[in-house]
Amino acid sequence: MYGAVLDAEGSRIEVGEAAVICENAVLRGSAVAGDQPVLVDDHVFVGPHATLLGCEVGRCVYVATTATVLQSARLGAGSVVAVGALVHARTVLPDEYFVPPHTVALDAPVRLLAPGDPGLAEAIGRVGFAHVAFGVDTEWTDRINRYEHIAEVRVAEFGTHADDQVMNPGNPG
Repeated sequence: MYGAVLDAEGSRIEVGEAAVICENAVLRGSAVAGDQPVLVDDHVFVGPHATLLGCEVGRCVYVATTATVLQSARLGAGSVVAVGALVHARTVLPDEYFVPPHTVALDAPVRLLAPGDPGLAEAIGRVGFAHVAFGVDTEWTDRINRYEHIAEVRVAEFGTHADDQVMNPGNPG
């Protein structure tokens, strides 16, 4: 739908039969930290403003408005990621699993944490997100160094678009 962004970034994006990608949703693959395609199976609904980054979405999955699924996560068939929920990197949702609104799902086997859970920061630190998403290996406690390296990776990745040409859909020539 209108405003959806499908950006393979050196990998690929596959969208199955009867899948719906709603307005302003973002599906972004990556090849920065290994091949991380976005694979969306048949009969999937991706809600408005949802974000799927280098992940695998099984058939008949419902990803609600503003939900986010991070790199190397896998959503089992029939699972639901409710409004505003986050499925963190490397997380595996079993078939027909429900991630409640505004919660964080992480690990395999999956566990759910509320946004204010005192153990959330430590749990996210163990995921190794900077490595999974950007190939950056820094200590979780060294935020400045980690974010500096992540920014450099992103600048290089997105810098490949410096010479892109804007296409006018009304004038294909």
